Amino acid sequence: MVDSKKSWKAWLYLSPAIVLLLIFTVWPIFNTIRMAFLENYNFYGGMNGVTFKFGLGNFMQVVTYKNFVTCLTNTLLLCVLTVPISTLLALVIAVCLNAIKPFQRLLQTIFFLPYVTNSIAIGMVFAAMFNMIGTAYGTQNELIVTSGIINNVIEFFGGDRINWINTGSTKLANMIVLVIYIVWNALPFKILVLLGGLQSVNKQYYEAAKVDGTSRLRTFTRITVPLLSPMITYVVITGFIGGFKEYSSIVGVFGDDMGPTGTNKPLNTMVGYIYDSLRNNLPGRASAAALILFAIIFVVTMLNLYISKKNTHY
Repeated sequence: MVDSKKSWKAWLYLSPAIVLLLIFTVWPIFNTIRMAFLENYNFYGGMNGVTFKFGLGNFMQVVTYKNFVTCLTNTLLLCVLTVPISTLLALVIAVCLNAIKPFQRLLQTIFFLPYVTNSIAIGMVFAAMFNMIGTAYGTQNELIVTSGIINNVIEFFGGDRINWINTGSTKLANMIVLVIYIVWNALPFKILVLLGGLQSVNKQYYEAAKVDGTSRLRTFTRITVPLLSPMITYVVITGFIGGFKEYSSIVGVFGDDMGPTGTNKPLNTMVGYIYDSLRNNLPGRASAAALILFAIIFVVTMLNLYISKKNTHY
C-alpha cells in the first residue's frame, strides 16, 4: 500500500489518466444520458440556449421508428449466428494449433493478421470476392457478367453463379456473406485467448488421460472444454457485446447503403441507426437508441453470466 503521507504523489501520477477519463469517458456517458431525456434535442438548439422539455419522447420516437424492428432483428440475428460459430471454430483451431509444434509461431501470426487489419478494407475485399457485376461493351451493347472468386469457384465445380450482394440479391444471400465475414474477422482474437488458455493447462491431465486410454474426443469434452470454460465464457460474452455493435462490417461490404445498391438499408443495425440519427442532427434520438442498446447488451451479458456460472470451472 502507498504511504498515506505520500499518497498525493500517487494521485499526481494518476491525474493525467483521470483527467482524460473524465473528459473522454465519464462526461460523454453523462451527456448521452442527459440528451436522451431532452425531447427533440439537437446540436444547434443546444448551442443557442434553447430549452428542451424533459421526458421520454426520444425513446418513443426510437421504438416507433418504422425500421426499428428491422434494425433490432438484424442485430440480434447477426449475434445469434456469428457468436456460436466463431467460438466453436476458434476452439477447434486453437486446439489444432496447440498440437502443432513446427511452424506454430508462423501459423499463429497468420491467424492473427485479420485482427490488425482495417475492417473496412477487409469488407471491401469480401465485396470483391462475392461480387457479380454486369458491364456493357461492343457494338451490340452486349452484356457480360464478371464474377468474383467465390462465383468462379462455384462455376468451376459446375454450379450456377449466385447473386450474393448486388442489386436483386436476397437478404438470405446478404446475411450469408455477412456471417462469413464477421466470423472470419472475429476468429483471431478468440483463437489468441483460447490458445493462451490451452498453453497454461497442466499437461498432467492429458498424460493421465492417455495412460487410462481415454479417446481424444472424450479428452476434449471432459478435460479441455471444462478447463477452458473461463476463457470460453469470456469470448462468448465479448462476442455478444461486439455483435450487438456490428456496423463497420456491413459498411465494408455494402457501403453506406447498408444493403444492395438501390435498397433502403435492409441490413441496418442499431449502431447504424445511431449514426443515421447523428447525421440527421438528432443527437437526442441517437442517445436514446444508444441507451436502449446498452440495456439490451447489459441484459444479455447478465444472462450469459448466470447461465455460464454453473458450467464455468475456475
